[in-house]
Amino acid sequence: MLDLYIDADACPVKSEVYRVAERYGLQVFVVANNWMRVPSDPMIELVMVADGLDVADDWIAERAGEGDIAITADIPLAARCIKNGARVLGPSGKPFTEESIGDVLATRNLMTELRETGEIQGGGRPFSKQDRSRFLQELDKAIQAIKRTGR
Repeated sequence: MLDLYIDADACPVKSEVYRVAERYGLQVFVVANNWMRVPSDPMIELVMVADGLDVADDWIAERAGEGDIAITADIPLAARCIKNGARVLGPSGKPFTEESIGDVLATRNLMTELRETGEIQGGGRPFSKQDRSRFLQELDKAIQAIKRTGR
């Protein structure tokens, strides 16, 4: 069965995931370190994990596998889920794939190093309506692909 896993603490597209999941009748696991409001729906489960580095990531990575979709902006978590056979989408709609994750991890590590040395300051660009729209398109595309192929 196709399940959706949301790395929820900083996810800006939770409400979009809820709507799409309802349309397709999919189970959603909203994984977070803190309590948050989720719709009262038996198909949406808030999973509160203990505080700690990567506890939510570990929970998701241990469960998301072939035929599932993980939604995260966390590149190392995306890599772990891909390794388990899951499809992974970033909140901006960017799909992470086996082909792209190596480059994405390398870029992330380089940018982290540049920020730590002060060569780069500031954050990324703000989340936009186009990001939200692209996310919805890519999520629908991923669900359709899994329904067709089973993975």
